[in-house]
Amino acid sequence: MLATRREVLGALVAAALARAEEKAAVTRYVRFRHGPVTAYGILEGDAVKELRGGLFANPQPTGKTYPLSGVKLLYPCQPPKVLAVGANYKSHIGSSATPANPEIFYKPVSALQNPGDPIVLPKDSTVVHYEGELVLVIGKRVRHASAEEAREAIFGVTCGNDVSERLWQNGPRKDMQWWRAKGSNTFAPLGPVIAKGLDYSKLLLQTRLNGKVVQKQSTSDLLFDGPAIVSFISRYVELAPGDVIYTGTPGKTDKIAPGDVVEVDIEGIGVLRNPVQAE
Repeated sequence: MLATRREVLGALVAAALARAEEKAAVTRYVRFRHGPVTAYGILEGDAVKELRGGLFANPQPTGKTYPLSGVKLLYPCQPPKVLAVGANYKSHIGSSATPANPEIFYKPVSALQNPGDPIVLPKDSTVVHYEGELVLVIGKRVRHASAEEAREAIFGVTCGNDVSERLWQNGPRKDMQWWRAKGSNTFAPLGPVIAKGLDYSKLLLQTRLNGKVVQKQSTSDLLFDGPAIVSFISRYVELAPGDVIYTGTPGKTDKIAPGDVVEVDIEGIGVLRNPVQAE
């Protein structure tokens, strides 16, 4: 019995150390503006340590540190491409058939929005929904990637909101393409940080609307995980450093209106908060 207790205690200690090591190994990158300066930085607590150079080209510390309260956080990288996955949680697609492959679509880079800045509803929109999502950030050029090569190409993860106008997307007079349903200006909030070194396979994702939890699920429930998504896309489209991929939203979504506040909160990453306003 004593040996068994020692083994259990040892296992608990080992697990705690592993969690502590994983937490310590996570680096949180931001892109920020301070006065006339726009730069990348590393977020440590309430301090932002400025970096010199591109995020995916071994940036170096400048020695300057700013309080988080004294900078404006921007969407955390400048993607050449924004891709997204539809129908990637069973809780979202319900009784519909599970896709054979990840269902990919594009969002324009002009749809990106900073943390804290508003989701602006177009004047003729009527049914705009939130969609809280885990977002992959690509760190190296990749084509025809194996699952392992795809895993290595994922630089880190962040929070995203795949804002969608449902009548333009699925209504009786829907558009042929989702160019405005999912691509209108501000329909792709992103941030606040890119977490590198985080095990993103089992994170709790929650979306809150005006403080109320309206989506709650683990990323372990994704039908196609990060490496599978990247590997599939890379068969047809070369991925480049800075590309981002919204991985799909869980559960049900609902309408947002001017005056609302949407928060996408993902364990280990942070909270992406955006108010909603009319155009």
